[in-house]
Amino acid sequence: MAQAGLIEITEEAAVQLQKLMAAENVEASGVRVGVRGGGCSGLSYTLDFETEEQEKDRIFEGPNGIKLFVDVKSFLFLAGTRLDYSGGLNGKGFEFNNPNATATCGCGSSFAA
Repeated sequence: MAQAGLIEITEEAAVQLQKLMAAENVEASGVRVGVRGGGCSGLSYTLDFETEEQEKDRIFEGPNGIKLFVDVKSFLFLAGTRLDYSGGLNGKGFEFNNPNATATCGCGSSFAA
């Protein structure tokens, strides 16, 4: 479980992100994790490749050297979150286990805080 104030990435998620970067031939420094308005629960998660950190980013390093870049506003909603990956037949892909979410949608890609 992620600690308050941190954002954690699991080994499975880190491996999958590295595979995606290689498959898309992306030379990124890491992954930008964020929150934006929208989705069926009010807020949606964002996940994009990032080539460089922004001035006020919070940076978290995960397994295999994967870096997560989080802007200050998104961090308020994501502190304590664990980014995981679930594969297989019923897997959902990337999953955000967010202790700040008061409600989530069925697909897991949006939440209310």
